[in-house]
Order: sequence, then C-alpha cells, then structure tokens
Amino acid sequence: MFTQRLSDFQAKLAAANIDVALITDDDNVYYLTGYYDYLHMEFGRPTILVVSSDGGSLLITPTIDLNSAQSAAHVGRIAPWNDGMCSEWREELPAALSGRGRVAIEPDHMPPLVRAYVNELVHQGRISSATPLLAEMRMIKSPEELQMARHAGQVANAMMAAGRAAIGDGVPEFEVAIATSQAGTRKAAELLSAHYDDADMSPNTHFLQIMASGGDITKTHHRASTRVMRHGEPVFLCFCGMTNFHRFKLGFDRTFWIGEIADKDQAAVYEVAVASQKAALAAMRPGVSAESVHVAYAKVIQEAGFEYPFRCGRATGFSFLEKPQLVTGDTTILQPGMVLAVDGSVSVDTFRAQVGDSFIITETGYERITDHPKALDEVII
Repeated sequence: MFTQRLSDFQAKLAAANIDVALITDDDNVYYLTGYYDYLHMEFGRPTILVVSSDGGSLLITPTIDLNSAQSAAHVGRIAPWNDGMCSEWREELPAALSGRGRVAIEPDHMPPLVRAYVNELVHQGRISSATPLLAEMRMIKSPEELQMARHAGQVANAMMAAGRAAIGDGVPEFEVAIATSQAGTRKAAELLSAHYDDADMSPNTHFLQIMASGGDITKTHHRASTRVMRHGEPVFLCFCGMTNFHRFKLGFDRTFWIGEIADKDQAAVYEVAVASQKAALAAMRPGVSAESVHVAYAKVIQEAGFEYPFRCGRATGFSFLEKPQLVTGDTTILQPGMVLAVDGSVSVDTFRAQVGDSFIITETGYERITDHPKALDEVII
C-alpha cells in the first residue's frame, strides 16, 4: 500500500515537472511511507521525507527514532541524525537538493526552522507547493483506508455508547471521558487483533475528550472537567479527535439531556440542528459540489431564523481535516470513496445543539459509518 502510494506521488511530481519534494507534515509522511513518530517538532527534532520524481526516496529522522523508522518506513534510504552532531538534520539536504530544478514543499506544514534552511539552499523561484498534489491523492480512499474508516466508525460508536451510559445527575464530566476512552481502546484493540497484523499500532485513544454540559454547552471545544452534571441539563459529546483508529480520523457528535429538558426552548433549537443535517444528507451524493451540501444545510438554519452557520462538514482520513470541505466556496465535486463528516448545528446565546456523523460517498449516495440515535426523545437520558 505505502510503496504504491509513494510511486504514485513520484509520478505526479514528474507530471508536474517537479524534481524533488520535501514532505514534513506528519500525516503525509505516514500516508506515503507508513512511518510515524511521537517526537517530531514538539521536541525540536525535524523529520523530513525527501521524494525524487526519478524514483528515489530518503527519510531524514532523529536517531532516537531510528529503530521505529527501520521497522515501519517504506523508503529507499533512512538517514538518522543526532542532537548536536555535525549539521544534524541539515547534513543530507544539500546533496539531496543539489542540481535539482523545481523543489516542492508543504508551505503550511514545514517548520520555520526547516523552511529557513531550505531558503538558503534553493532560490525562491524554484520552490512550489506539494500540498495540492497530496490533497488530490488523498481525497479518494483506497479499499484499505475504507476498511479503516468503517472500523473507526465502530470505535466511535463504542465510545458514544459508553459516554451516554456514563452521563447522569451528580456525575463529574471527567468520569464520562474515562468511560469513553476505555470503551474506544477496547474496541480498537479487538479490531486490531482481528483484522490487522501491525502489532506496533496502539489501540489507545489519542485525544482529550471534547464535551460540555450545563452553562458550558456553548463552548464548542470544551474539554471534560471536574464540573458535576445535573438533572435537566444538556450535555454535548464530540469524538472528532478521539476517533483515531489506525490513524484514521472521523467526526461524530451528539447532544443529550439528563432526565428531561429543563429549558423547553432548547428542544426547538435541537430539532433545527437535526433537520439541517438531514437536509445536507439529502443533498449529498456523487456528482454534486461540496458547497451545495453546505447550502442545503445552511438554508434550513437560516430559514428557521438563526445565524449563518459554520461549515457543514469536512473530509477526513489520516488527518482531521482533508479536502474537500463542505463550505461555501469549495467547488470540489463529490466522488465515490470520499469520507466526510457531516454536521447539523445551531447556536444561540445560551445553548448550542450539534449532531454529526461520518459517511463514505458511494456510487449511488452514501454509506453511514457512525450511528447513534438522534431523535429528541432518544437523546434524553
């Protein structure tokens, strides 16, 4: 899988008259080679994948991660570098770029430290962007990726069910986060053992739980805290970060209430959110533009008297955000094999309702890969 991707990328580079690409985004390094590390720039240690259009590939990575690179990376050569020795990660780049014509980088994902050195080696007029080429490659998922997406959906469903079961009057938010993490990890471990031979891939969830309750419900990306939930309050659960199975990401959200809806006005807001997602899904199919899905979703929300909403959704994969986005201005035509997170959402001053699910675009429509009840009477716990 990785060898073929790297070969396909090299062919795209050649077709674009690009001699060499420097890939520094973690997710793209993984997408092309199968290698990922846990330190990278957070610890000041660059990892750089050098891909030549003529078929060569080189992974420049810290010596501390060499064993992992040798185990996982599908590349022609690995060049380890150590802190404080020689020119560190710079050592290989002059030779790799010498005599090359056009050099592609990832402008938005290259660490400033690395970009400054590349600018010393390559005239600005020879630098272009590799981002569009990779974004286009990653839009349509392979059969292996679609299997991961479906399995990620199972992990997400397990987390949502566990989170729902943990919500209750007198329960602190962090207890919900513990429950979802355990459920997701156990489901991921089950799927990894049954369907994959990558023993190094961790089943553990990778993100702090996004949730909010009571008066914090309008805080979109609030983390689970020590706040104690109470009867009648709304509770929002989001797994857009935690759903990260075999590095494949999804979007998945629900809004619940404990026992009853104490503020009856919240029910009407919630129903519009559900209706906006339903409208988006009615518009979503292969052959339509990404922005047209957003238009259908936004129309429901605005006609109900609420403010123009944020984007309806986004593509996911090995990154949290991929191309296309379901938003005004994105004219990308939806195609079978895309994986999209699709939301319905309405915000007012004191309340915010959101439901979200992930889908695979098929030849005739879409396949749902996350699933949890969303009818109003079904989300009152």
